[in-house]
Amino acid sequence: MKLRKQVTVCGGAIFCVAVFSLYLMLDRVQHDPARRQNGGNFPRSQISVLQNRIEQLEQLLEENHQIISHIKDSVMELTDTGAVSPSGHLPFRSANGSWVLPFDGRPTFLAVKPQDCQFAAGSRGQADVQMLDVYSLLKFDNPDGGVWKQGFDITYDPDEWDNEPLQVFVVPHSHNDPGWIKTFDKYFTDQTQHILNNMVVKLAEDPRRKFIWSEISFFSKWWETADVHKQEAMRKLILGGQLEIVTGGWVMTDEANVHYFAMIDQLIEGHQWLERNLGITPRSGWAVDPFGHSATMPYLLKRANLTSMLIQRVHYSIKKHFASTRSLEFMWRQSWDTGSSTDMFCHMMPFYSYDVPHTCGPDPKICCQFDFKRLPGGRINCPWKVPPKAVVEANVAERAQLLLDQYRKKSKLYRSKVLLVPLGDDFRYDKALEWDQQYINYQKLFDYMNSHPEMHVQAQFGTLTDYFNAVYKANGVAQGSRPAEFPVLSGDFFAYADREDHYWTGYFTSRPFYKSLDRVIESHLRGAEILYSLAVANARHAGMEGRYPVSDYALLVDARRSVGLFQHHDAITGTAKENVVIDYGTKRATQDSLPQRTLIELDPAGPRYYQHPLSSPPPPTSATPPPSCASDCFFFYFFFFHLSTRYLVLFNPIEQERLCAVTVLVNTVKVRVLTEDGQTLPVQLSAQWSSASQMSAEVFEVRGKFHQRPRRLLCARYEVITSIKRKDDPQEVKVQMQFMVYGTRPSKDKSGAYLFLPDGKAKPYNQKEPPVVRVVEGPLFSEVVAHYQHFQQTIRINNVPGVDGLSIDITTMVDIRDQTNKELAMRLVTDIQSGDVFYTDLNGFQMQPRRHYMKLPLQANFYPMPSQAYIQDSHHRLTLHTAQSLGVSSLENGQLEVIMDRRLMQDDNRGLGQGLKDNKKTGNRFRLLLERRSMGNKMMDSATNSFPSILSHMTNTFLNHEALALPVLPKRRGIPPLQTFAPLKSILPCDFHLLNLRSIQSQQQDPQSPSPYTAMILHRLAVDCGLEAQNLGFNCTTTQGQLSVSGLFKNLDLQLLQPTSLTLMHSGAPLANDSSISLDPMEISAFKLKLR
Repeated sequence: MKLRKQVTVCGGAIFCVAVFSLYLMLDRVQHDPARRQNGGNFPRSQISVLQNRIEQLEQLLEENHQIISHIKDSVMELTDTGAVSPSGHLPFRSANGSWVLPFDGRPTFLAVKPQDCQFAAGSRGQADVQMLDVYSLLKFDNPDGGVWKQGFDITYDPDEWDNEPLQVFVVPHSHNDPGWIKTFDKYFTDQTQHILNNMVVKLAEDPRRKFIWSEISFFSKWWETADVHKQEAMRKLILGGQLEIVTGGWVMTDEANVHYFAMIDQLIEGHQWLERNLGITPRSGWAVDPFGHSATMPYLLKRANLTSMLIQRVHYSIKKHFASTRSLEFMWRQSWDTGSSTDMFCHMMPFYSYDVPHTCGPDPKICCQFDFKRLPGGRINCPWKVPPKAVVEANVAERAQLLLDQYRKKSKLYRSKVLLVPLGDDFRYDKALEWDQQYINYQKLFDYMNSHPEMHVQAQFGTLTDYFNAVYKANGVAQGSRPAEFPVLSGDFFAYADREDHYWTGYFTSRPFYKSLDRVIESHLRGAEILYSLAVANARHAGMEGRYPVSDYALLVDARRSVGLFQHHDAITGTAKENVVIDYGTKRATQDSLPQRTLIELDPAGPRYYQHPLSSPPPPTSATPPPSCASDCFFFYFFFFHLSTRYLVLFNPIEQERLCAVTVLVNTVKVRVLTEDGQTLPVQLSAQWSSASQMSAEVFEVRGKFHQRPRRLLCARYEVITSIKRKDDPQEVKVQMQFMVYGTRPSKDKSGAYLFLPDGKAKPYNQKEPPVVRVVEGPLFSEVVAHYQHFQQTIRINNVPGVDGLSIDITTMVDIRDQTNKELAMRLVTDIQSGDVFYTDLNGFQMQPRRHYMKLPLQANFYPMPSQAYIQDSHHRLTLHTAQSLGVSSLENGQLEVIMDRRLMQDDNRGLGQGLKDNKKTGNRFRLLLERRSMGNKMMDSATNSFPSILSHMTNTFLNHEALALPVLPKRRGIPPLQTFAPLKSILPCDFHLLNLRSIQSQQQDPQSPSPYTAMILHRLAVDCGLEAQNLGFNCTTTQGQLSVSGLFKNLDLQLLQPTSLTLMHSGAPLANDSSISLDPMEISAFKLKLR
């Protein structure tokens, strides 16, 4: 009754205000000075205007009556259904003032079979070389090595090759960056097309000539512009073995910041292009320029059926150590592999760079003399002041002996008498002259060497696979197999330093805006892929295959290639020129309407009655955090929210049910949210703030349904977080959030896009005035927002059972555009006794243990964090999940520290030629998850492996694949609503992740149309069951890796189930359609499906 009285009073007050406003407006008209001057004689035009105004006022009065009535009805409804009846749909406050949400009524359970826990708890496979041990062993000093500055003096016995001549394979190559100093298109126009045009002519002149190429993004663009004669000539060179496509990805991907979804997707895009246009399959991997190497890459190449790979950018001390032990070639094994199924033969280049001065042998002064592009009169020369000499009959003996000496010295670093000598550099061979200079002079050297048996050498041009095959043959093993006595290695090669203490750890964070944008667009691409595949399959099932627009598939292909292009090692890394970065952003910003288009096509009535209200968005200028998800949105269930006359479709892109909170911006407080069947959903209406202290009067935020009390307690002071206490745990864990600032060193060498060269330890972030702190408390979420000068920190607790309610949502909006040579870090200081050990993920695929080494400089202890990092002790694990890749470290016991943005005013002398001054206001999003280790499940301090829990996996998936809220507009009133689309008969086992459901391109001449086949890519997660299981908010079961595909999709017939390699190029025998497939933990498997 009291509430009703309040409503009456409020309604009366609104009515009075409206009437008083009308009175003032009429009074203003009545006392208009101009009217008085006319002595009351109104011109007819003014009378007409006045009549119109009176009519508008009458209409306004009527609308005010409607508003009052609506508010009264809404509050009365709240009184009737929310505060009185706990069984209703709306939240209410209990007697003690806390919020109570309606009971959902669905039982949930977590049922992980003990057998599915054994993988993480079991023993790991053995490796001869474990990179953690190598880091502990090395001094990381840098003595002068002589001509090989970072190495040592190499000697040999001239008689060593008497019985087995040295085989030398010189491999010409041209490294083409799809964007760096120039844009992708500019590079193609200025250089790349000329390289490929010359290649067709110059390789054909002599069948002994060889070449390798890797970037399919460039190659496909050339192919589209080449005439049929050039295409046929190029195909002949490839099929004849003169030109080899190495790796075959859309780009030579970065390996630090990139997510494994995107690594696989760009590899598939390149391989599918090769299969359709050339009918070839790559055999060897080539990665000379990524700034450090991840253990994820050899696994993906192995599962794509490649047999060998090459890497280059590895810390110079590690190269020296491996060279001294002749371990530069090894079998790279996943640390979690209990057998040898993941072993990949890997060749590590030994010297400073992949350019010619650093590839023929240890002395760059001599090797530079055999880079014949540098002959006198050319545009470049040798820094060592000794120019090359053209090879003629008078000097060929001396030249050949000098070069052979370098070959022999380099070969001493390897275990086989087979030598690889790359011959190339960035954008080489763009002029016909260089093709002649290199090939003619080297062929003279080879002819001389090979015709003199006393030199005991066989030298020739070769491809990368030519070299690897010779190694296998020399060791008597099959391709891809382990030669006897070759070591097995586990681990990765971060962080990379090329000289002194110049660690390439700055690019882990550089340009975080684009790193964040990349992850959002990847998620949307994956959602669009899944939706499209299901839409086409359902259209076929309904006999409406011709109705579905083929043009949408062309858009999907463009989106794949745009996302793939950005995985290039100078794109997602943030290490390109400013205009190139803008070009990347512009290409990607046009791809984000695909899910909306596909959603409408899913409903047969959709295109006729609905449209998506999107046009091409402008290039991005700032990043705001994507809306998080509120209502029950089960896998592929779409709930339709009716906001006045607005319709919203929710798409859950993950393979599990989820309870989540969707945020929608509205311009009115008159909001009711209804489900498709008319049920009212609980909402929380919050103001949007235009500044730290100014509320927006035009925009409001609506969030949907949650159920239980928060599972975290938050202590708010200026630090925002000081501790975390789980409701089910009597122990409070100290977690203090601090903000720190790094400067750059005052010497000549300073931080830049690549390098992190701080001026010492970080200093606390200080501002004169205390931050403006705003607290919002409601039934669905509570949050604390702290406004600092250079960032805004939002800490939110979601009131929901399950995944979203078990972690703390953190958003940091960073703006350091007025700073000079500063880097802003967020540091978590806890009382977790983690020692010097912490864990970071590799590409979102696996966790890698790290150690903080005091013998290394501060910057050497930072690592990439594409998706998560954690610290732990025998009682707790604290995980920081991230929605964008950033640099992370643990510099002290119990700490985690992440670099959020960096603004640097100078180049760091690695070729870019500019600093990082194009910063944008960037939202970094995190989830902070505290887990308790169950009794009897103590962690192993010496473990080389670690795995997230089921809850942690789900938290990361929820963060990186949020429910998509997609507005749709009816084309006219009174049309039938879109129908809920639920394509799965049941959810997948909760240790399975549907990485993609990708429509395969047609093998016909039209590449822009889909084939009848779909690629299903599944990843089985490995889970740590030693952390206490909690209610995930959905039924979680595991099946020991078994999955019935025929029982997965609703209303679709499975007509083909065929295992394939990861990039779909190698197919196994089809399985019976009713077969169950089996995946081991950590494995990614691909299957070709035909659904109808």
